[in-house]
Amino acid sequence: MRRISLCLLATLLAACTTTPPVSPTVTPTTPPDKPVPQARFVSASWSQLPGWPSDNLLAGWPAWLQSCKRLANKPAWRDVCRSAQTLAPRDDSAVRRYLETHFQPYRVESTEGRDSGLVTGYYEPLLRGSRQPRSGYYPIHGVPDDLLTIELGSLYPELKGLRLRGRLSGTKVLPYWSHAEITAGMAPLTGKELAWVDDPIEAFFLQVQGSGRVRLEDGSLLRVGYADQNGHPYRSIGKWLIDKGELKPEEASMQGIQAWARANPARIPELLHSNPSYVFFRILPDAQGGPIGALGVPLTDGASVAVDPRHIPLGTPLYLSTTWPNDSRALRRLMYAQDTGGAIRGPIRVDFFWGFGHEAGMLAGKMKQQGQVWLVWPREAPPPGQESRP
Repeated sequence: MRRISLCLLATLLAACTTTPPVSPTVTPTTPPDKPVPQARFVSASWSQLPGWPSDNLLAGWPAWLQSCKRLANKPAWRDVCRSAQTLAPRDDSAVRRYLETHFQPYRVESTEGRDSGLVTGYYEPLLRGSRQPRSGYYPIHGVPDDLLTIELGSLYPELKGLRLRGRLSGTKVLPYWSHAEITAGMAPLTGKELAWVDDPIEAFFLQVQGSGRVRLEDGSLLRVGYADQNGHPYRSIGKWLIDKGELKPEEASMQGIQAWARANPARIPELLHSNPSYVFFRILPDAQGGPIGALGVPLTDGASVAVDPRHIPLGTPLYLSTTWPNDSRALRRLMYAQDTGGAIRGPIRVDFFWGFGHEAGMLAGKMKQQGQVWLVWPREAPPPGQESRP
């Protein structure tokens, strides 16, 4: 009966979300009678990691220190973070010795028997805009006053961290306005505009990435980050273009979608409205460093990844073995789980943060390949899910 109640509630308010969608991927649904795949951690030796020791160990060290800001008070992490905070490594070999001394790698598998999963990329885009409305510009909105948030964990502890969005209509709670309804002016968003930008497709990909910067007319930068979402599920506009026969699957990258939009400006509203999800933003300090991820620390270019926190604990080091975007060259690197995303679901699902700007966007937009992941876990602690086992 609880399962039925939850399904009805989910249908009413359209979607459960925890954080913004950060990758243009359709989130799969699992039939109620099918077990949800879980992560399985298989002990491995460091020599079994492909390409170990990888490059970039020292370059990624600041990302690990950022993780320790959130992990240091947890028993399993206290000693390894204390050691990291007193270490001042000067080369990759020093970082390697620290890791091999304090950590045990575990290959991440799915209970379905898979040992690889999808690797995508995301970035922090740069847009052009204004703090004042201008003809032909498109608004970036803050959170509307009438958006309701229902915390499911207060009724169902197993759903802690999941929430539903809606709005009041008299005494009824209805789904919040969809993307199409919001752009048609049905939501009370007057006065909630943070900025206006000159390109609707760039504004859409800002919603996909979850954060970005706007170059204003005086040359200054306005930094915006995810604040909330309308509760509707993310639907891939790339898939919509494929289903309509407008693009071939291999063409449906971010760059391919942008090219189609430039060639079909009259159909841009139809394209964007195929995705009912809509993200609301907040203004962030224009500080140095990457955007703030779900862990609550700045993301590091080429060292931070988004994961599904139901399977991979946030803050954890991960060893990733995949390939470069649209390339057969191996990409093997120690990464840090510092973010999440609405489309990042499953035990072996990684979204690679490439950084800020055009070049990062080119790499992120082309990245969609398979990869393997190893959890890098404190040597003296049992892996996740085994803490209470004898």
